[in-house]
Amino acid sequence: MVKDKIIEIKDLHVSFETHNGKVSAIRGVDLDLYEGETLAIVGESGSGKSVTTKVLMGILAKNGMIDQGEVLFEGKDLTRLPKKDMVAIRGKKIAMIFQDPMTSLNPTMTIGKQIAECLIENQNKSKKEAKEKALELINLVGITQPEKRFKQYPHQLSGGMRQRVVIAIALACNPKVLIADEPTTALDVTIQAQIIDLIKDLQDKMKISIIFITHDLGVVANVADRVAVMYAGKIVEYGKSEEIFFDPRHPYTWGLLASMPNLESEGEELYAIPGSPPNLLYPPKGDAFAVRSEYALKIDFEEQPPFFKISDTHYAATWLLHEDAPKVELPHVLKEKI
Repeated sequence: MVKDKIIEIKDLHVSFETHNGKVSAIRGVDLDLYEGETLAIVGESGSGKSVTTKVLMGILAKNGMIDQGEVLFEGKDLTRLPKKDMVAIRGKKIAMIFQDPMTSLNPTMTIGKQIAECLIENQNKSKKEAKEKALELINLVGITQPEKRFKQYPHQLSGGMRQRVVIAIALACNPKVLIADEPTTALDVTIQAQIIDLIKDLQDKMKISIIFITHDLGVVANVADRVAVMYAGKIVEYGKSEEIFFDPRHPYTWGLLASMPNLESEGEELYAIPGSPPNLLYPPKGDAFAVRSEYALKIDFEEQPPFFKISDTHYAATWLLHEDAPKVELPHVLKEKI
């Protein structure tokens, strides 16, 4: 069954004015989110992942500008909505979980009051109804002893519990879309796995669409339906999760996958992508990854590659897929992992 698109991002360009000049942070992003799916956006810090989702929430920094493009949600272009109309969408229809729960929670208010307040303000519930629903949400996100936790303050909870509370607040208004921006970065590995399992379980139960932002492909291996790989403000490859993990085609995706540690990596030196991302004050003329890629062709420094079709669901923007390009084998370090 073909699912409906719930969000369509079309040719999005975002820049930031700085003391040094204009930074082109997003450079023509096209991306769709379908009903009930989990889409992971993966890339290094500064690739544009979080900026893209901040456009969806209408929370760009003051020096940020949407230069062109559309972000369609329920037939409306979010980039052109007045602030008062965006308030009716933010948190209610599109909610967000940030990576550090302590910056999202009010340290002077109890957990219960913070969840209940959201329900009273946005769903017009009475105090009694809000408390009942808050306790239900605390239980839903896997926190034991809801009555006890309801009366506690953020500092009395562990990092994992605080992140569960943030998730409960995000779900309080039954949003259609949940954006999880690096939600496990500040947590240890065991708690990371629990939070990922929780998000996956909630997605199954509530049938919401999720955008999962991360720099770590390993985090989304078992949670994403589709993966979009982002580099220097552009999507460079996207496809179903299994296509990205078992048939990657862009050299940058190869590098991300090769740098993932596994159980056999003990004692071995981990692979690292050489070099660093380009300075987007001066966007590169061709493929932004060319200067870091051992597979770069002459044309990579002259022209940006278009998307080449690998399957109906899998596309990659690399000149290596052109019919006249030399045939290149997967890096040895990656062959061992796939």
